[in-house]
This record gives sequence, C-alpha cells and structure tokens, in this order.
Amino acid sequence: MQRLLNKVAIVTGSSSGIGKAIALRFGREGARVVVAARRKPLCERTAGQICRNGGEAFVVQTDVSREQQVDRLFDHTIRQYGRVDIVVNNAGIFGGRRIAETTTEAFDEVMNVNLRGTFLCCRAAFRRMKKQGGGSIINMSSVAGVQAWAGTGTYSASKHGVMALTRSLADEGRPFNIRVSAICPGGVADELVDASEEELLRSEKISPFDIAETALYLATLGKYAVVHQIVVDRWGADW
Repeated sequence: MQRLLNKVAIVTGSSSGIGKAIALRFGREGARVVVAARRKPLCERTAGQICRNGGEAFVVQTDVSREQQVDRLFDHTIRQYGRVDIVVNNAGIFGGRRIAETTTEAFDEVMNVNLRGTFLCCRAAFRRMKKQGGGSIINMSSVAGVQAWAGTGTYSASKHGVMALTRSLADEGRPFNIRVSAICPGGVADELVDASEEELLRSEKISPFDIAETALYLATLGKYAVVHQIVVDRWGADW
C-alpha cells in the first residue's frame, strides 16, 4: 500500500543528501513530489529518478532565502495540483567557525538559508494549508538545534531558531489541523545518498534514508497523533 498516494509534497533542498532521500522515498509511497532546490540540473536528476521508479515529480528551481522564489514555488504547486499536503523544509547549509572567527557575511548566509528560508516556507505553507483544512509541515533541524558546541555557534543558532519556529507554528496550527514537527539528525552521510548499502555502513554515519523514513513516519501519523520533535543521533554519539 502506498501511504502517500496522491498526496502533494514539497521537499526543499531535494537536489541531494537528506532532501533527495526524502523525495525519493515519498515518490515510492505515491506522493506527487515537488523537487525544489537551487541546483536545477540536480533537481531534474532527482525528479527523473522518482519518475523512473513509477512516481510523479516536477521541478521548481528555488532559493528558499528569497521570498519571491518561495512564493513562486507554492504558486506553481497550487497551479499544478490544486493543494499542498506536506512540506519538508530541508534546505540548509553549514557555515561559520568559532564565533570570534565568523564573518558577518558568513553569519548572514547561514541565517538567510537555514532560518529565514524555513520561515518563508513555513509561512507560505501555513497560509495555503489553513485554506484547505490542514496539512503537515516537517522542519529539518539538527542535534545542534537542541545542543551546541564550540565551532557550531552560527549553525546551532540557526537551528535553535528552527526549533522555536516549529514549536510556535505547531501551537498556531492546532486549530486548523496543521501538524508541525522537527527532525534533529546527527551526522548523516549526505554525500552518499546514491551509494551502496556497503558504502553507507563503512561511513559509520546515519543513512539519509533513515531520515527519510523518519519524515515518512511524521507524514503518515494518524489524525489524533502528533510528534513535536525526533532526535536521530549517530550510534555511539554522546548524549
């Protein structure tokens, strides 16, 4: 049984890594997947893989830090399918070093993509889901969104912000049947999304498809269930 049959899902940052794994997984479960990221050729590759596996997908090249491009992403999706059921805000970058060594430009770049981009997509999704009677928003945070270490200050600050947005929007969405959750992964083998299982095991990192399964779980919860956040850490990591 395809658990997302005919559901419309936008997955940002789905040209590679975790986002691509989620897009592929959703496509196998019957979702109509909107592949959104900055690198159009890689987006088209993801969409092509979904279609070759019997799914349905189309591409909207999107920089989530730019408001007009986010609005265009959602307008194209509504024009194509008439609704949006699931939005996975996965687009993000790592940046910044120790705080004293981090430039203002590096700080702004991380915040613009990770926090501003998540905000813009959450706002656009919420407005449309409110009109249609509900939906699911899944934000990709990080273990750095619930903890922080030396050298991660900028990235961690952006992901803590994502957690705050998630909690606030979950509360605001309750009256409108809009569920909002966050996934907080540890070290994921992003670059190995198209690798063999043996290569993933050798990396000793979390498989991106484990995160995809987590997103699928959140997207298929029953009517009266909600999960606010899931931490998926690497085996053996300090808690």
